[in-house]
Amino acid sequence: MFLNADQIIVQLKSQADPAAVEGMVRYGINPENTLGISIPTLRAMAREIGKDHQLAEELWASGIHEARILASIIDDPHQVTEEQMERWVADFDSWDVCDQVCSNLFDRTTFAYQKAIEWSSGEAEFIKRAGFAMMAALAVHDKRAGDERFEPFFPIIVRQATDERNYVKKAVNWALRNIGKRNRHLNTRAIEIARKIEQIDSKVARWIANDALKELTDDRIQSRF
Repeated sequence: MFLNADQIIVQLKSQADPAAVEGMVRYGINPENTLGISIPTLRAMAREIGKDHQLAEELWASGIHEARILASIIDDPHQVTEEQMERWVADFDSWDVCDQVCSNLFDRTTFAYQKAIEWSSGEAEFIKRAGFAMMAALAVHDKRAGDERFEPFFPIIVRQATDERNYVKKAVNWALRNIGKRNRHLNTRAIEIARKIEQIDSKVARWIANDALKELTDDRIQSRF
């Protein structure tokens, strides 16, 4: 039973695995303030803790990599404010924290679509990634959304398809693929957008387009529709 943030952090530190941190580094994860605890372990802790907005804020403030991911799992999206989202996104320093926060928490807030658009035009690498990670997460998790919610994302994806930064280009590609796997109409639109990106005189844009087209036109994806 966990009562406060200090107890949770003690528990997290007791499970630190330096060898796992070394492995995470090979996948481009920032090792600073990282303990090497797996996501399944963090999710098991979250189930024991339950939803707690204030506790999530305290865990985030610790600056510990895994504590921040845990915070994204236990926080209540209905209590998350726009100010909190801007504060947390400015702290992103690793692609996995970015993706976990966006897909565990931020995409379930009332500000999700707004922030996806705003952040996708940001200058900082992980803020821009967050915008596209949000698009990718919304495409999977917002089952009730109509196609019109995703249409505004397409011109942004085209506009940002020349960003050469690794964590941005992969997120742009991820967003395009996930939107295109929602249904037949969005699949057709995503393929059209990928063809448009393919014509851009940019190595990065061609990679984004070709990789997306490979999946979006695959027989296994097409048969789902």
